[in-house]
Parts: sequence; C-alpha cells; structure tokens
Amino acid sequence: MTPPLILASSSIYRRELLSRLKIPFYCISPDVDESPQQGESVAALALRLSILKARTVAHQHPDAIVIGADQAASLAGQIIGKPGSLLAAEQQLARLSGQTVVFHSALTVLRGNDYCQSMDVPTTCVFRALSASAIQRYVKIDQPSDTAGSAKAECLGIALMERMDSSDPTAIIGLPLIALTHMLCEVGLDPLEHAKV
Repeated sequence: MTPPLILASSSIYRRELLSRLKIPFYCISPDVDESPQQGESVAALALRLSILKARTVAHQHPDAIVIGADQAASLAGQIIGKPGSLLAAEQQLARLSGQTVVFHSALTVLRGNDYCQSMDVPTTCVFRALSASAIQRYVKIDQPSDTAGSAKAECLGIALMERMDSSDPTAIIGLPLIALTHMLCEVGLDPLEHAKV
C-alpha cells in the first residue's frame, strides 16, 4: 500500500504545481520560523527551511512521504524577501530593475527514517529595465505582495524578465517538479505509474 503524500506547505502556488503530477496528496502547513540565521547564505536558508518544514510535518505523520519546499531570492548575495505590501513590492521592483537575481528553490522529500533527500534548484533571472509606470501597472495587476522578489513568473511577472536560466522551468514558481519527480520515483511513487486519471 502506498503511503500518503503530504505537501508541507500552505502555498497555493506549490499546491497547484504538485497537482500537475496527478498524485493524490494532502497539504499541511508546517508553521515554522522562517527567519534567516546570522551569516546564513541564501541557498543555505532555502535548504534549511525545506528540511525543517518536511521534518516538522513528518514528525506528526511518520508513515507519510513528506515534501518540504522553500524559496529565497538573492541580489548580489543579499536576501530578497517577500515585500508584504504593494508599496513595498513597487520599491522592491524598482531596486531589481535591470539587475540579476538568483531564486533558490529548495526541495526536500522524507519517507520515515529510510529516505531523506534535499536539493537546491537555482533560477537566474535578469530583470528588464523597468519604468515606474510599468512597475505600478504590474503590481496593480498581479498583486505580488506574497512573492519573493515581487515577481509572479506564472502570471504577468514573466514580462518583467529579460532572461531566465534554470534546469527546471517550474523551480521559479517554488516547486521544482523535475527534481521532485526523481525523488518521488526513488520512494516508489513514480507519477507516470501513480497518476490518477
């Protein structure tokens, strides 16, 4: 019998991405402190939080396969967080205009004590040079206050980009499905065999 699959996240974006694999799953919010630790790199922060989220939920559901994920963005090594408001999103995008930002999408899969694998899938994004009016219009349309870097690449935010480079096109949205598929196969949950029609 296949163990239950749990996404340790309250993110609607990750839920939508995981649903593409057509494997039944549950979502449980891990409710963890996401504050960076002193001296922690952006990649290390994303990896640590993906592991922490997975372990927090796995502790409550030891028989499940648990997916933890986190995304952190960096500009010249400095963390770029979620803006939290539309005004802050405008200010953040003005800062990112014409800049190169790396989004670290970290992923962890746990299955009891038998399996734990983590991976960081970075996406390098070069933002277009953006006018103040373009930024204001974009923010009004996409409302990106809950998104690191204020850019919803799954929506109009893709138009903010001059270029994006990644090994996985879904990593920028917050759940790298190619890497996740490999991990799920290793725990006996190949989406091509377990997808529900």
